[in-house]
Amino acid sequence: MSNQLVVRNSKLAVGEAVARLRTLLESKNIKIFAHIDHQSAAIDAGLEMAEEQVLVFGDPRVGTNLMKEQPQIGIELPLKILFWNDGGTKVAYREPLTYLDEFDIVHNRQIIEKMSTLMATLVSSVADEQS
Repeated sequence: MSNQLVVRNSKLAVGEAVARLRTLLESKNIKIFAHIDHQSAAIDAGLEMAEEQVLVFGDPRVGTNLMKEQPQIGIELPLKILFWNDGGTKVAYREPLTYLDEFDIVHNRQIIEKMSTLMATLVSSVADEQS
């Protein structure tokens, strides 16, 4: 299961999906660390690209325990969800369960399992039904 990227389709426009997820994160008191607009940065550099945005978010009360067990997991934290337009809106995240083996998480397995459930729930709030 190494580095499994979960990709879902959304009927929402990129900006609408990002806004909806921001609202949901705020309602759950999950800290938004960054909102990166790759398209805007490209335009500022005189380049063109399709819409692409990333939300970076998490809860230090959760992530800190993981980093205390295995500092290298900090490369994956805070959590991220990517939105882009590829003829339709795509929403993607890295499956947190992959962190268990990759970072040899033993004592905080339940945290990773809860992260996995959270990510699936968050993405389902802006993505189409899975077939």
